[in-house]
Amino acid sequence: MATGSGSGAGRASVRPVDRPRGSSTARSKSVAPRRPPSPARARPAADHDATADLCRVRVALRIRPKNADELAQGADFDTCVELQPECKKLKLKKNNWASESYQFDEIFGENSSQKRIYEVVAKPVVESVLEGYNGTVMAYGQTGTGKTYTVGQLGKEDPSERGIMVRALEHILSSMSLETDSVAVSYLQLYLESVQDLLAPEKTNIPIVEDPKTGEVSLPGAAIVEIKDLEHVFQLLQIGETNRHAANTKMNTESSRSHAILIIHLQRSLKIKEETTVSIPSDTEHTLPGDLPLVLKSKLLIVDLAGSERIDKSGSEGHMIEEAKFINLSLSSLGKCINALAENSSHIPTRDSKLTRMLRDSFGGTARTSLVVTIGPSARHYSETSSTVLFGQRAMKVVNTIRLKEEVDYETLYKNVENEVDHLTSEMERQQKLRHREKMQLEKRLKESETFLNDLRMTSSMQIENLEKEKHQFEYAVKRLMQELEEKEGRNNVLSEKIVHLETSLNEKKQQQLESFSTTQILAETTKTYEKKMGELLRELEEERSRSASMKGHFNVLEQQLSDARSSAQFQENTARELKRELSKITQTFTSQVHSLEEKISQLVSEKELIYEELKSTQAKVQDEASHRQSLEAEVLRLKRSKTDNCAEESKTLCGMVRSGSGLGSEAFMHKSGNLKETLASQRVGLPNVLALLKSEELEVQIHAVKVVANLAAEDINQEKIVEEGGLDALLSLLETSENTTIHRATAGAIANLAMNVSNQALIMNKGGARLLANIASKTDDPQTMRMVAGAIANLCGNEKWHAMLKQDGGIKALLGMFQTGHTDVIAQIARGLANFAKCESRVISQGHKKGRSLLIEDGVLSWIMANSTMFPPSTRRHIELAFCHLAQNVENSRDIIITGGIKELLRISRESSRDDARNLAKKALNSNPAFLKEIQ
Repeated sequence: MATGSGSGAGRASVRPVDRPRGSSTARSKSVAPRRPPSPARARPAADHDATADLCRVRVALRIRPKNADELAQGADFDTCVELQPECKKLKLKKNNWASESYQFDEIFGENSSQKRIYEVVAKPVVESVLEGYNGTVMAYGQTGTGKTYTVGQLGKEDPSERGIMVRALEHILSSMSLETDSVAVSYLQLYLESVQDLLAPEKTNIPIVEDPKTGEVSLPGAAIVEIKDLEHVFQLLQIGETNRHAANTKMNTESSRSHAILIIHLQRSLKIKEETTVSIPSDTEHTLPGDLPLVLKSKLLIVDLAGSERIDKSGSEGHMIEEAKFINLSLSSLGKCINALAENSSHIPTRDSKLTRMLRDSFGGTARTSLVVTIGPSARHYSETSSTVLFGQRAMKVVNTIRLKEEVDYETLYKNVENEVDHLTSEMERQQKLRHREKMQLEKRLKESETFLNDLRMTSSMQIENLEKEKHQFEYAVKRLMQELEEKEGRNNVLSEKIVHLETSLNEKKQQQLESFSTTQILAETTKTYEKKMGELLRELEEERSRSASMKGHFNVLEQQLSDARSSAQFQENTARELKRELSKITQTFTSQVHSLEEKISQLVSEKELIYEELKSTQAKVQDEASHRQSLEAEVLRLKRSKTDNCAEESKTLCGMVRSGSGLGSEAFMHKSGNLKETLASQRVGLPNVLALLKSEELEVQIHAVKVVANLAAEDINQEKIVEEGGLDALLSLLETSENTTIHRATAGAIANLAMNVSNQALIMNKGGARLLANIASKTDDPQTMRMVAGAIANLCGNEKWHAMLKQDGGIKALLGMFQTGHTDVIAQIARGLANFAKCESRVISQGHKKGRSLLIEDGVLSWIMANSTMFPPSTRRHIELAFCHLAQNVENSRDIIITGGIKELLRISRESSRDDARNLAKKALNSNPAFLKEIQ
């Protein structure tokens, strides 16, 4: 800052933010704002403060080394800058007696390394972005002071040359876990106030949308590419660098003509333990996890601004003047916003430019911002250096309010709930299948039990019937035996009576024996006989008694078997009743479980329907916002078209052409050529009428009409209308039929302006424009006409699609033929055309879309370059060196380059060229081509 200024007070009001440097996921409690608790969950109050801290924009200054032109001046070179790095001060000398001192956050000298600049300027911002805050790193300065080198240098071959973009992405990839986190990039350019996608060049005029609630800026339609490794980063940045607009000026051979913005989107997963859980009521206790899935969403902008320039110093012409105008306008709008923020103005004009709208969050917003301003040492550019230093001083007064952007990951939460519902549904279906299987098994067992019971009943009834039959048989047998026993007892009684009778008879006979001896012997024999019979009867009686006893025992056994059978039947009946009771209990339990599962299913389905309803409402809101956005875009396009029409009308007014009732004017007008200018300046005509005047028979009318068309063609908004109205056909016809040198010059200039547009290049080539331009080049001797023709052919050389046709129509030979004029401006255009041709051809060959020897070599361009490479001014020589280095990149050209002695020229360019890119290309060709290496050895 300037000594004695009021910047000290502005800095005193800023409280610095100190954050831990340990883990990249650590969250600073003093910085994060309080988030309102979710309706379903209560957040712990101790996690966040209610305030957000203020953070001043940090500004560092870097001075580039002296370039080749400044070194060539030697002792005559006058520097206006004196650095005091130990005090972090810069002394800016206006002359030998007047100087001013300014203090910055950091001062980098000529020899400061890319690594130190990253660690001081960008690394704190990158670590803040890793912790969940938005950040911006931006380079600002005059064209040619090293902004793109500081920010966008790839350094793929030499890691020490890597710029902030590559180092920041390398830092982020090494600090994140790609399994749970994601990193994605968008690479855009702001060219002619149109936002274009460098990763998808077909996407142009991307809209800028601001959230009316949060003020957050978004770019719908821009490509967002997720990255996984550093090699992918190099590929994307190389694609963006190839598609970015650049041109050659006196200040810089590769001057950026657009503002480049690399947007790095980070999303890191985070979980904060909650005090409550979400439960699902059921018979069995089941709860969802009590952790809300949270994400830290942050965004890092790395901005490489196009350099401010003055037309008289940069030497811009044609379309480049229009580019410089838009660059300076956007930088002026950015300066106004910085001034307003530094002065605490109530109105910040952020809507004056698309650049300030895109950087709305970087200055005065919620992002941590670091700015590196680049300057040169030359006193010739004192005013530009002073303006850059003052811009940095004002930016140091800007204070941002950084906030942590932490959101609930509703998508992950929804997926988790849906997965839980699916799990419970599958579990419920599994339980249902298990219950059904158990039910089927129980029913099977029940049927088997019923079958067994029926069989048991049938068997028992049969056994009972058999036992009853046996009982009846036994009873009948007992009765029969009893009858037989009674009969035998009766017989025994009869026998006893007989025995008694016999005993009495024996006694009587014994008495009679006593009486009669004669009868004694008879009685003795009779007694013996009766005794034998009586013994036999006694034995029979014993046998009957034993038989009766055995029959009684058998009868008792039968009675015991009958009682056992009755008790077994009773036990089986009791078992069947128990089985029935158990089956009824199991059926009741299964029915209750089925009812509980059905209730759980209905509750889960209702919760799922509620979630789907919320999702549908959210989708409806998104669709409404999209339709609203489309209507706004349509309105913006309508306003742009109306603005374009107004600009065209103003251009027509400035052209001063005449509107007449018939379109071409009256015959009186055609013959009053002496008063033509006054008549043209006083009236207005439409573009069709201006194009119709190209066919006028009056030479002066044709000349003025061609000049008007050429001036209109210098603006992009008029080119499409000129082509649609047949202006290109009229110009080509005039170029073929007219013999006037002035008409040739003006017509070639108009075609050169139209050839700046890619679509117009196709029309020019298909309609034979290159052949007509080559024909004019062979006829005319006028240097200005040749300059216009060479410029038109040089613009056509910038499109590799038409190289073959351009060579076939004689465009390359025409360029080489115009060298004979010796005019400096003509030769400069020739060199520019050859450089464009060689660069585009080299790019196509490196991408693998084309093979073979260069078309330029076939037309003798290589011999011409070798013969004239050191004969021209530095600016022209730089173009010739670039063309030669691009030709050397093609291996198929190696033999021709060696034969013509090109190895020495490559060695000279690699050591002595004033252009860094030419030196790098020469070194690359020498180191990568085996034929060249062999030749050098």
